[in-house]
Amino acid sequence: MSWQRALYNALWRALTPLIRRYLNKRARKAPAYLQHWDERFGQALRPKAQGAFWIHAVSVGETRAAQPLVAAIRREWPDAPLLLTQMTPTGRATAEQLYPDAEVRYLPYDYPQAVADFLRAYQPRCGILMETELWPNLIHAASDQGVPLMLANARLSDKSLKGYRRISGLIGPAMAKLSAVCAQTTEDGERLRQLGAEKIYVAGSTKYDIGIPPAQWQLAKQFRGWAGERPVLLCASTREGEEALILDAWRAAGEAVKEVLLVLVPRHPERWDAVAALAGERGFSLRRRSDNAALPPETRVWLGDSMGEMFGYLGACDIAFIGGSLLPFGCHNLIEPAQAGVPALFGPSVFNFQQAAADSQASGAGRQVGDAGQLVSEALALLAEPAELEAMKQGAARFSQAHRGASERMLAELKRLL
Repeated sequence: MSWQRALYNALWRALTPLIRRYLNKRARKAPAYLQHWDERFGQALRPKAQGAFWIHAVSVGETRAAQPLVAAIRREWPDAPLLLTQMTPTGRATAEQLYPDAEVRYLPYDYPQAVADFLRAYQPRCGILMETELWPNLIHAASDQGVPLMLANARLSDKSLKGYRRISGLIGPAMAKLSAVCAQTTEDGERLRQLGAEKIYVAGSTKYDIGIPPAQWQLAKQFRGWAGERPVLLCASTREGEEALILDAWRAAGEAVKEVLLVLVPRHPERWDAVAALAGERGFSLRRRSDNAALPPETRVWLGDSMGEMFGYLGACDIAFIGGSLLPFGCHNLIEPAQAGVPALFGPSVFNFQQAAADSQASGAGRQVGDAGQLVSEALALLAEPAELEAMKQGAARFSQAHRGASERMLAELKRLL
C-alpha cells in the first residue's frame, strides 16, 4: 500500500467523529440522515441476493440517469437481481421509487474494511459507478475480489481534474484498476486519461435516453390546468442563494411579470420552507404544490415542494431555467428540458454540463444568461415572441434526439466485460 493511501485511510479513521457530527447536523433539516447509519459504516450486511448487478448512484440525478442502463441490463439479463446504492436520503428514496423490486441501501463510506466486507457479502456480478464516484478503497477492493467495475456516464471538469491532480498518487492507481470507463465526451475521456484511467470508451450520457413516463405527462396536464392560461417560467433545481436573486429580479421587473407565474422547485427538500419564506418576505402571494389545488389568480409564485415530479413541472411550463448555474455550482440537468421539448435558460456556471450547454446553444434549444436580471428579461422577451419560442422548442427536440444511444453502447461494453 502506498503512503498516500495509508494517509487517506488514517484520515478516514480520524474524521469519523466529524462525519457523525455532520450527519447529525444535516438531520436537523432532513431527519432521514439519522436513519441507516449502520449501512454507512459498513454494517447491516444482509444481502437479499448475491451476484446482483450493482449500480452506485450518489444522489437523485445519478439515480435517475441510471434508468435507461438498468432497462437495458434487464432486457439482456431479465432474471438477474439488482442492487442500488446511494449516499443521500433523497437518492435512496428515488431508487426505492424507481426500482421497487431492487435491493436499495447506502454504500459504506470508503473505509478499507467496510467496502471489502460489503463486496464480500454481496458478491456482485459487476459494479457500475455513475458519473464521478471515485472511491479509491472501493475500487481497489473490487479489483482484489475480481468484481468488474465500470465508471459510467463518466465526466470530469477542468476544475475537478486540477483538484484530483493534487492527490494523483492516491487516485491514479485506483483509476488504472477500473475495468472500463464510459466517458460522456471526448474531452471528459481525455481528462480521465490524464487522471490515470486506461480503458476509456466515449459512450455519451444515458440522460438523453430517459423516456418520460405517461404518468408524468398526465401530471403536467394537471399542473397546467391548475396554473390557468398565464405563461409559466419554471426555475428548476435551484440552489441556496439563487432563489433570492431570482425573486429580487422578479420583483424589480414589476408589472412586466404580473401575468406570468413563477414556479420555484428547489433542489433540496429541506429548503422548501426557507424558499417559501423568501417569497413571503418580498410580498409575493405563494402557493405550494403540496396544497394539491388549483392556483388562485393572484398567486405570483408556486413552490414545487415535491420529489420525483420534475417532468410534470417541465411539461407544464413555457420556459425552464436550470438552477445551480447562477451561482458557482456547475449547473444541474440541462438535458431534461430538451426531452420535454421545453426551451432552456441557464446561467454562467455550467462546468458540470459544459458540453451539453454548448450543444444546447448550438441546436437552438438553450440560451445562457449572465445573471438573474438577464434571466427575467430573456424569459419575457421569449414569451413575447411565440415564433422564437417555437423555434427553440424544435431545437430542443433536435438536441435531445441527436445524443441518444449511450445506454446501448454501455451495455455492449458491459457484455464485453462479462
